[in-house]
Amino acid sequence: MQDFFGFRFVHPSRTTLLVRAALLIALIALIDWHFENNISFGFLYLFPMLMVGGCLSPLPMAAVAALCVGLTEAFDPFPWEMKEGLSRIVLTFAAFFGAGFSGFSAARSKRLSDQHLQEVEREAELRRMTEEQLDFLISNTPAAIFTADAAGNVLIANRAAHQLLDVEKGTLPGKPIGQFFPALASVPPSATAPFFRTEMECQARRFDDRAFLAHIWFSTYQTMSGPRLAAVVFDASDELRDRVEFNFQQILNGSKLLVGAMCHEIRNICGAIAVIHSKLSRDNRLEATEDFSALGSLVKGLEKMAGLELRQTTRSAGENINILQVLEELRIVIEPSFQESGILIHWEQQSILPRVFADRQSLLQIFLNIAKNSQRALDGHPRKEFVVRTEVNENSVMVRFFDSGPGVENPERLFAPFQERAQASGLGLYLSRTFARAFQGDVDFEPQPTGSCFVVMLALAAGSYSLENLDGAGL
Repeated sequence: MQDFFGFRFVHPSRTTLLVRAALLIALIALIDWHFENNISFGFLYLFPMLMVGGCLSPLPMAAVAALCVGLTEAFDPFPWEMKEGLSRIVLTFAAFFGAGFSGFSAARSKRLSDQHLQEVEREAELRRMTEEQLDFLISNTPAAIFTADAAGNVLIANRAAHQLLDVEKGTLPGKPIGQFFPALASVPPSATAPFFRTEMECQARRFDDRAFLAHIWFSTYQTMSGPRLAAVVFDASDELRDRVEFNFQQILNGSKLLVGAMCHEIRNICGAIAVIHSKLSRDNRLEATEDFSALGSLVKGLEKMAGLELRQTTRSAGENINILQVLEELRIVIEPSFQESGILIHWEQQSILPRVFADRQSLLQIFLNIAKNSQRALDGHPRKEFVVRTEVNENSVMVRFFDSGPGVENPERLFAPFQERAQASGLGLYLSRTFARAFQGDVDFEPQPTGSCFVVMLALAAGSYSLENLDGAGL
């Protein structure tokens, strides 16, 4: 069906065209037979041939052309002679077949044109639907998205970008991007500059000059109108605050533990001095001297100052956590460096584990400290394997860390503070055990024939065996 100047025409079917052509051929033959004057109506067969050419292939079309030639010669009013008749038949057949082939070519061109038009319309519809989906996605995403031209002026900005920068909707286009993100002003999207596809954290400012930390994913690309810059921005201020507060709390906890360890060592020394002082006090001559009395007062004062027993300085502040997620975070952190060191890691863990009671960040620090110790132990060792294995019993979840390193010389001194020959402060395992005990867990060493094994024991969370507290990929 097609519209021309407001009128609607329906394209006839192939069968309809053939029937019409047959009727028209019969009508022309009847007219040519009825009129016996010196007028030949054979030229009228050109019209049905045009109709036949639009729906037949060349071979059947040649047969119809031969039929029209036969009808023309049969009802021709002029006498038939061999010499003129043969040439007339050839020329007539050529005219009829040429007319039919012209219709055939026109119909084929029209079919190809219609197919191309349908493909163009389908692609246009798909493009329109894609643009609508993309526009909906960009408009409703919580991430701020914008593009900028080579001069650094904003071209397009979504609703989240206006909310992030605290400006009225529709006012960002045309403003310089450096006004809000100074770091992006130094990324020139010029035709000669290299193309970027990266991320960064930088200081940014809202419209009212309030500062915030921005996490930006950006890339440069080329268009017919020139180079462009596209960026996706998140406000990372809350993440920065949480990170700073966590680091500060970790420093406080570590400092308390360090002071406690030092007090413990000072107390041991003071205890030894007190024993010697007690023995020397039996000598009346020394007891009567003021210096000896001052020494006794000093020892008592030091004992009082160092009277803080080495104990857990962090309070039990755990929560119900997904142990599989913590192990996945550990995997993300350690796998790149382990691969660079040539260490083969085996993750032997169940797909479903009960939830445990622990502090998420502290537990990750415990796992990371044990893994880094194993990495240092495997450095230079011919066989480099590291295994992380999880087990569950009635009361706890145990995470074991095996390595194929040289083992531990003095296991009884592993968790004592200020280890000798330690690469750092000698407090790593001591702090790890202290953190674990703060949320009812523990860290221990299990002797092995070769290598070493550390086990982290974690208490099950309340109701951890109910279906809603089981963690796994399938739940």
